[in-house]
Parts: sequence; structure tokens; C-alpha cells
Amino acid sequence: MRVIGVEPESGDDTKRSLEAGERVTIPVPRTIADGQALPTPGELTFAINRRLADGVVLVSDAEIVEAMRFAFEYLKVVIEPSGATPLAALLSGRLDAAPRRVGLIASGGNVDAQRFTDLLSGS
Repeated sequence: MRVIGVEPESGDDTKRSLEAGERVTIPVPRTIADGQALPTPGELTFAINRRLADGVVLVSDAEIVEAMRFAFEYLKVVIEPSGATPLAALLSGRLDAAPRRVGLIASGGNVDAQRFTDLLSGS
């Protein structure tokens, strides 16, 4: 099994840190994925990712919104922006799924109705 992390393009602190072999700090990112808008990976999280992750891919805010829309329209599930990043990576082709089986965690309903509506409508 391969483990691939997903981050918003503007908040690639984990990707940069894994490439550097140590935690690095970036400016606090501006992204709709506010749960991933951190300047530095956590110490424990970085240690786990360093040991288990096979890489990190990046997705745009627009791809995150499309993943949220897909989940709502086809799966009938509301997911928050940060929780939608793995689905965004799969739908945008950032992850090569064929011929493998793919499992992803699309988590969190921590988005209120107005914010969800605003994101899907482009407001």
C-alpha cells in the first residue's frame, strides 16, 4: 500500500518539509482549506509522515471546490474544504489510480451551510 498526502497548493509545508528532510516554515497560506492553513507541520505529524508517506500532491482551491460539489451531488455527502483535498487529488488526476484500488479519507462536515453555498457558487 502507498500513502500519499494531499495539501492545498498555497499551503505546501508538509511537501516542502518532506523534501528537505526536516520541518520547514512557510508563510501562513491563504486557502479555503483552513484546516490545512498552517505554517509548519506538527512535530508528531511530520514524524509519522516522514516514516509512512510516499509523497504529497498539491491541489488548487478550485479543485477542492469541485471535489466538494462532486461529493454533494453524487455521494450526497457534505465535506469541508480540508477534508475534500484527497478527493480533489483523485478527481483532478493528481493521483494515478489505475489499475490500483484507491481508498481515501474525505472527512469533516465542519462547514456551515452559508460557507458551503458560497464556495460552490463562487462567492
